Amino acid sequence: MDEVCEGKDFSFPSQENSILQFWDDIQAFKTQLERTKGLPEYIFYDGPPFATGLPHYGHILAGTIKDIVTRYQSMTGHHVTRRFGWDCHGLPVEHEIDLKLGIKTREDVLKMGIDKYNEECRAIVSRYVEEWERTVVRVGRWIDFRNDYKTMDLKFMESVWWVFGQLYEKKLVYRGFKVMPYSTGCKTPLSNFEANSNYKDVPDPEIMVSFPLSGDKEGASLVAWTTTPWTLPSNLALCVNKNFIYVKVRNKYNGKVYVVAESRLSELPVEKAKKGTANGAVNDSVDPNSKTKSSGGKAKDIATYEVIEKFSGESLVGKKYEPLFDYFRDFSEVAFKVVADDYVTADSGTGIVHCAPAFGEDDYRVCQENHIINKGENLVVAVDDDGCFTERITDFSGRYVKDADKDIIQAVKDKGRLVKVGSFTHSYPFCWRSDTPLIYRAVPSWFVAVEKIKDQLLENNKETYWVPEFVKEKRFHNWLENARDWAVSRSRFWGTPLPIWISEDGEDIVVMDSIEKLEKLSGVKVTDLHRHKIDHITIPSPRGPEFGVLRRVEDVFDCWFESGSMPYAYIHYPFENVELFENNFPGHFVAEGLDQTRGWFYTLMVLSTALFGKPAFKNLICNGLVLAEDGKKMSKRLKNYPPPDEVINDYGADALRLYIINSPVVRAEPLRFKKEGVYGVVKDVFLPWYNAYRFLVQNAKRLEVEGLAPFAPIDQGTLQKSPNVLDQWIYAATHRLVQFVRKEMDAYRLYTVVPELLKFLDNLTNIYVRFNRKRLKGRTDEKDCRIALSTLYHVLVTACKAMAPFTPFFTEVLYQNLRKVCVGSEESIHYCTFPGVEEKGGECRTDTSAEVNGKGGERIEKSVSRMMTIIDLARNIRERHNKPLKTPLREMVIVHPDTEFLDDIAGKLKEYVLEELNVKSLVPCNDTLKYASLRAEPDFSVLGRRLGKSMGDVKKKVNAMTTEDILAFERSGEIVISSHSLKLSEIKITRGFKRPDNVNEKDMDAAGDGDVLVILDLRQDESLFEAGFAREVVNRIQKLRKKAGLELTDTVEVFFESLDADKSNSQRILASQERSIRDALGSPLLPYTLIPPHAVILAEERFHGISNCSFAIRLARPSVMFVPESLVALYKGNANFAKDLQVYLLMRDHANLKSEFQLGKEKITVSCIENQPPVDVVLKEHVYLTVGDYFQKTK
Repeated sequence: MDEVCEGKDFSFPSQENSILQFWDDIQAFKTQLERTKGLPEYIFYDGPPFATGLPHYGHILAGTIKDIVTRYQSMTGHHVTRRFGWDCHGLPVEHEIDLKLGIKTREDVLKMGIDKYNEECRAIVSRYVEEWERTVVRVGRWIDFRNDYKTMDLKFMESVWWVFGQLYEKKLVYRGFKVMPYSTGCKTPLSNFEANSNYKDVPDPEIMVSFPLSGDKEGASLVAWTTTPWTLPSNLALCVNKNFIYVKVRNKYNGKVYVVAESRLSELPVEKAKKGTANGAVNDSVDPNSKTKSSGGKAKDIATYEVIEKFSGESLVGKKYEPLFDYFRDFSEVAFKVVADDYVTADSGTGIVHCAPAFGEDDYRVCQENHIINKGENLVVAVDDDGCFTERITDFSGRYVKDADKDIIQAVKDKGRLVKVGSFTHSYPFCWRSDTPLIYRAVPSWFVAVEKIKDQLLENNKETYWVPEFVKEKRFHNWLENARDWAVSRSRFWGTPLPIWISEDGEDIVVMDSIEKLEKLSGVKVTDLHRHKIDHITIPSPRGPEFGVLRRVEDVFDCWFESGSMPYAYIHYPFENVELFENNFPGHFVAEGLDQTRGWFYTLMVLSTALFGKPAFKNLICNGLVLAEDGKKMSKRLKNYPPPDEVINDYGADALRLYIINSPVVRAEPLRFKKEGVYGVVKDVFLPWYNAYRFLVQNAKRLEVEGLAPFAPIDQGTLQKSPNVLDQWIYAATHRLVQFVRKEMDAYRLYTVVPELLKFLDNLTNIYVRFNRKRLKGRTDEKDCRIALSTLYHVLVTACKAMAPFTPFFTEVLYQNLRKVCVGSEESIHYCTFPGVEEKGGECRTDTSAEVNGKGGERIEKSVSRMMTIIDLARNIRERHNKPLKTPLREMVIVHPDTEFLDDIAGKLKEYVLEELNVKSLVPCNDTLKYASLRAEPDFSVLGRRLGKSMGDVKKKVNAMTTEDILAFERSGEIVISSHSLKLSEIKITRGFKRPDNVNEKDMDAAGDGDVLVILDLRQDESLFEAGFAREVVNRIQKLRKKAGLELTDTVEVFFESLDADKSNSQRILASQERSIRDALGSPLLPYTLIPPHAVILAEERFHGISNCSFAIRLARPSVMFVPESLVALYKGNANFAKDLQVYLLMRDHANLKSEFQLGKEKITVSCIENQPPVDVVLKEHVYLTVGDYFQKTK
């Protein structure tokens, strides 16, 4: 393995760029697809984005979710085709061209020519493809851009035609009307996007109009409120809310009787009696023009009206009323009646809404539901394309509707039907092109009869699996339950044309479901299905030539119809790939944002249900919105979020991926994006992970530095027999991580994985690596060191494989170095199978399905978990008594009833506990009462309400329970006190620490968590002082190493000099603690007097007042030490020759010299010194490679 840098010098972004180059070099994605050919297919549908805008965090989020799932499926034995898709048609493209060319009206397009307009649209579709590909690739997503699909491709469009043809054959298509925002200036309907792009504050009239109830004995009139007087000539119904209470009231001054919602009575105008008019007399001359600024104001005198009757809205349903105008008298049999719907609210108006079905979406729906108009029949729209009244509205024919408002109000007044008039200022939509006010107007449209298949939609929804489930059960279910027929046609130019050819008289309709059919019927060769390529094509009437020809209807498809057809169209089904589709439908997985519940998810479900009676997908992940840090929508104008490139360049794509996956946004909740959160992932996840990996590499390299055989991981069969408890424990923990990731990924719960990974990394770095430092550094023996290193190696490789779908870059970086010592390893981590999945071979298996993962593994994990609790509790005691870990303590007692656990703590885990806590001895105790006092208290929150007045008596008796009483209660689980039966959940049992006699808190203290009790003996003695001083010295040496910038593999010699007047004290302590210091440092602490004159000092520092001692520490490079008399003897007494030999040996590279001695079995021949005879230099006879070796030998 290659050496690695410190964590602070490791650049995640630059390493990721290197991995991208590596993937390119080996064609990693293409190779993975080739290698998995023949495996079961995993079908993933990628919803197509528009390429006319740049990718943002929402796209990165959805792309990351898709990439994680598809990478995981590839690693678990599937072939996963991933093709990028582009939504090429529709408004976003047309909008760009309209702005570019200054197009204002539909006529502008026709003048320019549909052919030129559509080719302009085609030209910009791929404007940002390069930016998209760069971003998608940079975040680590593997998806095929070369073999992408586009909704404007001929094959895709042909499959869309086939889908529509199937719906038509199934009688699920009809022609009707859809009420849409309409621009009279451009003579075209607008999308909601366009309608919402240009709002202005304008004044508009608001009026109340009376509609006399037919046959009412009091002559009552229903009062409706409207802000669009121009719609009144087209009134066909009045709508109430059947759940509201309505009142019939009489005006005390003019005698008029009105019906309004009780909660809106105050909106009726206030009238005052005129002189000479008796109270309550009818006076038709009263002017109804009581002008108001807004209907929201409350009347000052509700006493104007007396209530005659109250009744429910439901009781009004079906009643007929006198129409305001006669323009629709031909509808009298079915119209001019009261209907009911929940869209009528009590926050404005009178609780009665006038309905003109051609000019309101709810009006149209309600009138259709009540059979005033019928689905699929022609609707009378009394306003033409220019926004002027048609001839049907005789009194206002040819007038622009908005200009006619005043005259219509006057006509209402002249009829004596005007109850109240006013004006109010509100925000109103204007056409973004012509700057004229929009109206809502019914336009002809082709519909898919969704309501016919609603029950099947609801059933199919039950067959799908969603994360989170509430989106499926609530939001999507409710949307399906209220599904309306779907208007799939749009009066536009750039889109897939409707494949409907129709005769002039409307009698003949032919739907094309393939290019072949169109070519056969028309005799024209077809190479492009866009409007300008096929609008001219006619087909002969099936009734004969005398009936003329059929021409295509002008509309194109709603682009949602195209994206809903994606599962079929992207593989050109049914014209190609029939077996692939039919063997793998429904698809396995889709993922998009919450807004798609009413968009893509819905259209997928509708079309698949209509075509095949099945859902389109089996599994779905729905994400929420990514917002700016302040909770607002991300805005380029406001610059309230960091650009994705900036975040990736600072912290890397893996950090961004983990940050968004470990957030509420994957549970369909909003995420307030914080750049610091991405940095937090680097700090809390990647750096600890990297440091564990770096520790492994450094210690593996150290073996070579020390002249031992290079590191090669021991096979797992051998390792799993390791007697070391922490080896067994980390294998169990790794196995649990792998099982957890597998289980959660199979359930598509991506958001649960990161917390578990954090827990695992904490265990790996703060328990396994920390507690095994001596073994990993070779301080025990070489065999044990290699076992520990091999264990860490396999654990890291396994963890990398498990996390590869989540962090594809970082795991690849680690794997590429780790695989260098593993024969037969895969070229990329992304070619590996997921841990625990059956592999096809290879010598480097890193599965963790060992025996240790059974009950034994559970026991070990539980014991280690309790050990960490013990350590935390003991640290708490130390902190309370200001006893730092550097201060050794005499004894600790662990109290717990489980003898198995105590055996583990006093046996396998003992050395780790004692070393970590710096305690000399550990005493297990399973007698829980020896150090504990029991006390019982009633739980007032549980018992208070149940016992009432008896509570005081019960409390007194519970508090008086003896230890024996409490133990008996715990055994039986129930006790009767004052005739009341009390359960374990109703009495709190607390265990307090009971000190031995004559011992105070300063000398002994305890801490517990309700499970285990830890007791520390805090008393000091001389031996503890010496151990504490030794620990302080070691601590200072380690800090000096760090200050000198030394790596773990850098070997140095450490020299100690006492600065005290009386040096004997420190010398005595160090002599007594020599072994513990040597174990901690890996080398002996040397007296400064042994520093040879040729030593290279790397760092030195003086320390004062450390346990009342002062001393200096020097770090030096390993120095050769000579035995002068032995060297002289080599040359038979020639001292000059001996000096020249010393000079020669000092000139040699220390590492090379060491290697030569090892190769020569501690002997080298020196024959290169001019004019001197060759001599054999023997290690530890003539020379020592280090001062430490010399010190140990001579001591």
